[in-house]
Amino acid sequence: MQARGMEQGASRVGDAYTRLKAEILSNRLLPGFQATEPEIAERLGMSRTPVREALIRLQAEGLVELVPRRGARILPVSAADMNDIYEILTALEPHAAAELALRRPDAQVLAPLEEATSDMEAALEKPDLDAWAAADDRFHRTLLELHGNDRLTAIASTLFDQAHRARMVTLRMRDMPHRSTAEHREILGALRRGDAEGVRRLFRDHRERAARELLHILERMGLPQF
Repeated sequence: MQARGMEQGASRVGDAYTRLKAEILSNRLLPGFQATEPEIAERLGMSRTPVREALIRLQAEGLVELVPRRGARILPVSAADMNDIYEILTALEPHAAAELALRRPDAQVLAPLEEATSDMEAALEKPDLDAWAAADDRFHRTLLELHGNDRLTAIASTLFDQAHRARMVTLRMRDMPHRSTAEHREILGALRRGDAEGVRRLFRDHRERAARELLHILERMGLPQF
């Protein structure tokens, strides 16, 4: 009975965490939003205990700040934050991609990346930018999973989450992402060839260009935080 109760408690915490994170990443809970634990629990229709545990997890991921006696505040992402995040990703992801290329992965291993790239191309045909962004995110997360370093994946995934809100706000302020999609196709081709240095260069150039484009939009908007 005790084990069953622990499992149910963990499930409730997981549910609260998943729902709150989705609210934050979708900007339904906007940066700067602040509420007490009882207010958040009421919003979710849950008890306070799993909500508190979920908020602690989200604080560790840099998405919320727990304020004594005031509950939780959704943290903003500034242009400076985005610059730092992209600098780190530009160091981590090309390395992971090059390491994966050295293993000369076959078509079966690369199938999830092929699917994500094809989904990006299909989304542009519609066009459906939300579907494109989901496929783009899936490509990057899957590549790190294929690399197989769990700590690197955890670090990069946290950065992806922190950057997601700003990326979604600016998604429709950019040109249609044909170039970005083509770059993913080129990266996939280099992985197939086992071209470690080629994929490292392509991935670095991809991240650097994306960072310049995003930061330019943030500066043009004149809104320092999201």
